[in-house]
Amino acid sequence: MAVSIIEALDIIYQNTSAVSTEIIPIEAALGRIAAADYVAKFDLPRFDNSAMDGYAVKCADAGITVTCQEVLYAGDTPKTRLTEGHVIKIMTGAPIPMGCEAIVPIEKVKIQGDQVTLPASIENNAHIRYAGEDIKSGVPYLYQGEKINAYSIALLASQGVTHLVVRRKIKVSVFGTGDELRSHFEKITPHQLYNSNTPMFLARAQELGCEVRYIGNSGDSIDSLKKVIKSAMDADIILTSGGVSIGDKDFTKEAFSNLGMKTYFSQVDIKPGKPTTYGKIGESAIVNLPGNPLASMVNYEIFVCALIAKMSGANAYHHGTIHTQIAHDHQIRGGKYAVCLGHFDGVSFAPLAQQLPGMVSPMHKANAMIITTPNLKLLQKGSPVKIIPIGWDINRCQKEDFFTN
Repeated sequence: MAVSIIEALDIIYQNTSAVSTEIIPIEAALGRIAAADYVAKFDLPRFDNSAMDGYAVKCADAGITVTCQEVLYAGDTPKTRLTEGHVIKIMTGAPIPMGCEAIVPIEKVKIQGDQVTLPASIENNAHIRYAGEDIKSGVPYLYQGEKINAYSIALLASQGVTHLVVRRKIKVSVFGTGDELRSHFEKITPHQLYNSNTPMFLARAQELGCEVRYIGNSGDSIDSLKKVIKSAMDADIILTSGGVSIGDKDFTKEAFSNLGMKTYFSQVDIKPGKPTTYGKIGESAIVNLPGNPLASMVNYEIFVCALIAKMSGANAYHHGTIHTQIAHDHQIRGGKYAVCLGHFDGVSFAPLAQQLPGMVSPMHKANAMIITTPNLKLLQKGSPVKIIPIGWDINRCQKEDFFTN
């Protein structure tokens, strides 16, 4: 019996654990998932300092002419306590001298020799960066489950961190099935097809930060399938394409079963791509996707991307959506949970004109999808829709309703 889309996702989430950890230099951590909380060892800024080139002043001296005592540069140690009737010239990043109540930018004063005329109004604490106003010592600034980006690395570097604990890369092995399929670098006869799914699966897994391995194509026999499966058993995720429906030569599920796979579901209530299987052999997750390219792509985006996100250790692994409107009238057959591919231009979502399960070209044109409920038969221009991005991530820490109805 087919499970619902939500049931399939919940099953994947419940039966998927994060991969193990490793320690790497921060420069190599881009795109990885932090596997520990990082707590500040010291304040940032480490000391009170000037946010501007200007003058350290007393507020009571507003509107009068005072004498400049000294100049402070970034890296200097203040030696003089500021008193009324005096100012200290100060550069951006220089430590605030004792007695300073504000910084007046250099463009707001009049200078004649060592005499400085201050503006009529001076705001207390103006242009002073205080110790710890950015990061407080003892407070976490990076949490387990967060994805590392360039600005995370800046945070780590600002605290003197050289190495950090991250989740290792997920290992994905991919192979295709079917005697009629040939790799794209082989010659084919008139009744054979190039295998477009396997290179697509590999490339998408790489986009998602995985290590990938191409096992090759398996023939349509139990023995050839079992041989290929055994060679992939060191992977965290094994992806197959085709051989999962009810045809006489669809042996993929049987071959996996003979090797001890526990099947959690073998059909999903979704169009296209109902014959989608998820299971496990030991700690290796198995996903058998339909052979039709567009159907396999749709189910990859919904289920495999969710599996990879959960396995990566990320806190945000649920599909996120953008609420927008549909660009033109779109007729839907109804009766099933159906995926519609389209293009989101930042203003509206335009469904693609043709998107049959066996097609390849719509996959290249689409950058988003909607999933419609069985009761929906027509979306009129301007109707609200919830899009799930393709190729750009909007993941959530909490589950959300992503159906358009």
